[in-house]
Amino acid sequence: MPLEFSARLVFVLAGAAAVSAVLVLAVRFLARRKGIVDHPTGERKIHSKPVPLLGGIAIFFSVFLLAALNWNFLTADIGSVKLLAVLIGGLILMIGGFFDDRRPRTAAFQMIAPTLAALVIVLVGIWPERLTNPFGAPFVLTAIIAAPLTFLWLLGMMFTTKLLDGLDGLTTGITAIGAIMIMALSLTAKFYQPDVALLAAIIVGAHLGFLFFNWHPASIFLGEGGSLLAGFLLGVLAIISGGKIATTLLVMGLPVIDVAAVLIVRAVRRRALYQGDDSHLHFRLLRSGLSQRKIVFLYYAIALGFGMTTLFLASWQKLITLAVLGALSLFIIIASMRVKA
Repeated sequence: MPLEFSARLVFVLAGAAAVSAVLVLAVRFLARRKGIVDHPTGERKIHSKPVPLLGGIAIFFSVFLLAALNWNFLTADIGSVKLLAVLIGGLILMIGGFFDDRRPRTAAFQMIAPTLAALVIVLVGIWPERLTNPFGAPFVLTAIIAAPLTFLWLLGMMFTTKLLDGLDGLTTGITAIGAIMIMALSLTAKFYQPDVALLAAIIVGAHLGFLFFNWHPASIFLGEGGSLLAGFLLGVLAIISGGKIATTLLVMGLPVIDVAAVLIVRAVRRRALYQGDDSHLHFRLLRSGLSQRKIVFLYYAIALGFGMTTLFLASWQKLITLAVLGALSLFIIIASMRVKA
């Protein structure tokens, strides 16, 4: 890796973190002044006092500014239209999230912004052209298959990070770890993609700058838009990096399986699928006596541990590792069910 690019990578990551941190201060002040706060009411509200929302705005504008400053470098391979689509999708999430944070909306309204954001990505042709086949030649995807798969992938990632956002620093940190893994892979000789690595560094920095204020006890929350933006950025990054779906799933495996298990239970019990509650794994672990920080560190350790395997495992080995992660996740989830939901 050229020394000049290494310096740019470090500068961009640090710059995104600094911009994000400064913007958090402004957003937090405005959210408090306008009364856009999350009150400690309901089964998911475990904080003890009102906490400002809209935190995702700081992350988004940090990504936006650093992407604009590095536009020519980023668009050399990604392309101007595609990068612009990512930013437009993020802006849509910020607008929808603002209205929901200001006054909670219906589940139908909350579906509008993520659906539009995912459609923007699909309509400009950001989708995987092929999927790795660990047993032979890669699967070539036609547009008629790739487009709906991408749409569902992005919605799945967005709602995973949204539902994961129940403990201070959990969604923010996991998203940063996912982006770090894609950045690291993009810097290896096998997958060398400096533009993708730089975009990943921007996303990492923006989330780390926010995490400083979102760590327990958090002084600001991501809000609706921010929790969706995390999954959106990570999902898009996985696609434009050449289909690093397995890498992303190795980082997000535990949250994804937890969300799937919760949705299945809700469907069986004929409860609303979209309605948030405290039946997720992190809430069960909290009721078991673990502290917020210990639970978050557990999630971080699993995400980082399995994510790092992507740096040296072959495709078929990643498949086995995903199976191991799935088994471990199910064991943790089933064991936690002894705690009353």
